[in-house]
Amino acid sequence: MIVMDAPALRAFLAAEFPQVASEFAIEEVGEELVVRLHVSDRHLRPGGTVSGPTMFALADVAIYLAVLARLGPVALAVTTNCSIDFLRKPEAGRDLIARARLLKLGRQLAVGDVLIWSEGGSDPVARAGLTYAIPPKR
Repeated sequence: MIVMDAPALRAFLAAEFPQVASEFAIEEVGEELVVRLHVSDRHLRPGGTVSGPTMFALADVAIYLAVLARLGPVALAVTTNCSIDFLRKPEAGRDLIARARLLKLGRQLAVGDVLIWSEGGSDPVARAGLTYAIPPKR
């Protein structure tokens, strides 16, 4: 069940993470959560491709937002594990699109999967599996 929609998630990011909120656009909230990263020069590595840390950040934010969409504003939910596979070079000059889905949402842990594409691309450029720790309710 969705408890935070796209406008609520945007407002949460702006309030809690203003340093990066403008880089991400929440495009869809449902069974999958779709997030766009607005790629700029600061995200590129030598050779003109998007850096690995940038793709990790997109995957991490996408799962975090998927957790929040279902639990509400739990600012202290944190990443406890991430495994990311870089599958192919992202296309230069294109935004990245992440499609995140939760595989398990328990009381203490959330486990999710993210596929990342270059905008307009037909094959994913990265795949990540993440686990989030959910703080106890007070």
